[in-house]
Amino acid sequence: MLQERDREPATAAIAQALAAVDAAGWTRLREMTEAYADTEVARIKAAESILKDYFEHAFADRRATFDGLFTRLDQALEKENADAINAVLRGIVDVARTSPLADLGDLSQIRAALDDPDQVWEL
Repeated sequence: MLQERDREPATAAIAQALAAVDAAGWTRLREMTEAYADTEVARIKAAESILKDYFEHAFADRRATFDGLFTRLDQALEKENADAINAVLRGIVDVARTSPLADLGDLSQIRAALDDPDQVWEL
């Protein structure tokens, strides 16, 4: 049994040991948190890259479609062809009603696909 005079140094030693354990535990927790954050940032950047590529492609396609439609509209206007004007305007409206975002579907499915290391992306 510890004598009264020995308790104070023992208590200090225990407190010091607990502090060391706590410090080591917090350090490990910080390391784990930083590793998780690095992983998540990498996933977000990968998703950003994929989405940027998708949008560039999707909007480039839309731009080409609109350019073609407006060229046809100009031609129809020059020829004063009412049927062609009507058809081209319907085409313009139909394309304008659609959204590249609608083609993405449910964003939670995209997140699940990004988390899947075996997912194959085709662009």
